[in-house]
Amino acid sequence: MKKSVKSIAVLVSICAVVSVILALTNAITAPIITQNEEMAANAALLEVLPDGGSFERADTTAYTLPATVSDVYLASSGGHVVRLTTTGYASGMVLMCGINPDGTVAGTKLIASSETPSIGGAAAESFASLLPGRSLADIDGVDTVSGATKTTAAYRSAVRDALNTVVILGGGSVDLRTDEEILADALNEALGAANGAFTKHFFTEVTEGVDAIYFADNGAGAVCVIGEQFIALDASYTVITACDNTVADTAKTAVDTVRASAVTALDLAAYEGLPTHLVKAEKTATGNYVMEIKAAGYGITGGNEYHPASGEYIHILVSLTADGRIIDCMTLSQAETDGIGSACADEAFYGQFDGKTEETYNSIDAISGATLTTDGYKKAILRAFECVRIFEGGDPS
Repeated sequence: MKKSVKSIAVLVSICAVVSVILALTNAITAPIITQNEEMAANAALLEVLPDGGSFERADTTAYTLPATVSDVYLASSGGHVVRLTTTGYASGMVLMCGINPDGTVAGTKLIASSETPSIGGAAAESFASLLPGRSLADIDGVDTVSGATKTTAAYRSAVRDALNTVVILGGGSVDLRTDEEILADALNEALGAANGAFTKHFFTEVTEGVDAIYFADNGAGAVCVIGEQFIALDASYTVITACDNTVADTAKTAVDTVRASAVTALDLAAYEGLPTHLVKAEKTATGNYVMEIKAAGYGITGGNEYHPASGEYIHILVSLTADGRIIDCMTLSQAETDGIGSACADEAFYGQFDGKTEETYNSIDAISGATLTTDGYKKAILRAFECVRIFEGGDPS
């Protein structure tokens, strides 16, 4: 019994000595570790703001900053470094942006990304070299990179958010509305009688000079978007926005044209050689075609790299002239990988097909990281061109 007590006492003594040694070691090494971590963090900040000196994290709790901003660091030089998280073709795109004391970009660095390395990743790296020296006044003048439009547009938008952040911290005022909120506000301001509820028109007729038409869900009228102008028409479709006669006539003609458009369903059984992916087709009184067609994207042909294939097609609505030019295009439904192939449902992607022909449709920017989705979508568009030739009595090939 005495031996057991003695053994326990010895063990306790050893543990106590070890604890003291560990405590002393931690007391010595902890400051060194902290210092090394601070030096590493400081080095990363200096990479985007070389003349920054030392840095401290800013307390931003009293400010309303862009949603992309996660951290702001104040530099002893008077500059700032902003850490942002945004979404290109995939979520989780993280970058650091250094801002000089004069409000210009010192440098940027992509520190985390799910973009395809050979496409979006490489494009972001080359795009970053175009940004130093840019300010809020000219940041939007930096062109996106062809083939990676969405990635580089997101990068540019994040840098704009960093520049805006510095303005806000300096006591300035910045419009932080999203593009969707700006559009909604512009439509509501143009036609308040719509009570904010609009449906964007899908064009089946060629309308010159008009970018988009939004019809009020309650029948209160419509709004035509012509460049940066929002031209409202009341319930009788009379222009009520003050504008010059040419703009008013353009808006009126466009709305009258789309309202007068009529379609007739085509009997697909009456035509030979139509692709099995064609769901339905209609023809307008003016000779244009409107088709719903299926695309075999990742959801059909993919494996298990991201998740099991869904077994669902992408459904596309596309309108074309009889001579094979796309009038409008949109994704009706899709079940592609969320955050990757699902970008085929964004107008930034499918809107690229507007105005394209069989000779030019293949030049659109691909969805980064979603080759199967992009290729399947483009094959469906090619089938739409083939259908037009068949409907017009020609050889589908």
